[in-house]
Amino acid sequence: MSVPLAERLRPKNLNEYIGQQHLIGESAILRKMIESGNISSFILWGPPGVGKTTLAKIIANQQNRPFFSLSAVSSGVKDVREVIESAKKQRFFNTVSPILFIDEIHRFSKSQQDSLLGAVEQGIVTLIGATTENPSFEVISPLLSRSQVYVLKSLDKEDLEKLLKRAIETDVELKERKFDVRETEALFRFSGGDARKLLNILELIINSYEPDDIIVIDNDTATERLQENIALYDKNGEQHYDIISAFIKSIRGSDPNAAVYWLARMIEGGEDPLFIARRMVILAAEDIGLANPNALLMANTCFDALSKIGMPEGRIILSETVIYLATSPKSNSSYMAIDAAIAYVKQTGYLPVPLHLRNAPTKLMKQLGYGDDYKYAHSYGGNFVEQEFLPEEISGKKFFEPGQNSKEKDIRQRLAQYWKDKYEY
Repeated sequence: MSVPLAERLRPKNLNEYIGQQHLIGESAILRKMIESGNISSFILWGPPGVGKTTLAKIIANQQNRPFFSLSAVSSGVKDVREVIESAKKQRFFNTVSPILFIDEIHRFSKSQQDSLLGAVEQGIVTLIGATTENPSFEVISPLLSRSQVYVLKSLDKEDLEKLLKRAIETDVELKERKFDVRETEALFRFSGGDARKLLNILELIINSYEPDDIIVIDNDTATERLQENIALYDKNGEQHYDIISAFIKSIRGSDPNAAVYWLARMIEGGEDPLFIARRMVILAAEDIGLANPNALLMANTCFDALSKIGMPEGRIILSETVIYLATSPKSNSSYMAIDAAIAYVKQTGYLPVPLHLRNAPTKLMKQLGYGDDYKYAHSYGGNFVEQEFLPEEISGKKFFEPGQNSKEKDIRQRLAQYWKDKYEY
């Protein structure tokens, strides 16, 4: 059986590695560390197919270190301890520590991560973790504090062009074939910046031709071959981001049937249920927001309940939450408000807080006028009195615009009563 193209083209050294120049380019931080030989534990955070595993193997190979690899999906505490024991046996006086690579480290439980701590602290192993999830959410603080985090990016068009050229010109099998590269837009678009995905699609195209045929690469061919051979959901990367995107957009578009379908695809594909729940917490605030404030409570409760119950029963909790969010009224007014405010802060800089809004805990501050003329809202009728809360330079600026749903219409009416110059009803 032929070795897959993606595996045949796996880089053996940094000079063959494509992408991530901010980390491994000339004078970049990770290259300097590798070339110095002083490797400390670190975590590689980035989307699938950008070279996390490859980079770990290159480091081990370049420094001639023993290399142990575990997958968080299939390994337990027992496996971790066995690897650590093996590492101890290979560690001799004044020798560098073996590298322990853990793929999908975000899937490790707290107890599994705890079992790593001692070995990392004592230098028995140098940990390299790989994750597609924000490690600050998934990796325990003691382990995170002992590791640097390096962010990897999706490959850009230039990177993908280099990879395609290398595949056609240097691969032992492909360089014997004839290619007519007419268009690459669809090929690159379907790859989504994922090197493995690009090479898998290229292999699909190649396999549809006879050995003596000229292989045509254009947009129509790439689209046709991919649609004919659409892969099953792959939690490790192939359609991970495509499926979650369809899922989120279905909820945002108020289609509970499509949302449940994509949920089912993820469940059957073995997706981490907490990943799904976490995305719904974000969506509840971003896309439903003030139109139904209970949506955020529902999504957060789903996350908590799922953490306690687990699967397969957790699918019911997920389904209930998905349907609730999909059938809720939608608003992105809170999301738009904070983004507008952040953009304005970047534009105007750090404007001083008005004196009447400042605290005056000391005599000097009182003498300087801190807190003067501040009006305490509860001392006035309706618990409101008009006064300016923004810096003088941007007085009257409006960032929040209520939506047209029933709850935000009520908010608009109340704001119109308070702030007649900013809101109308």
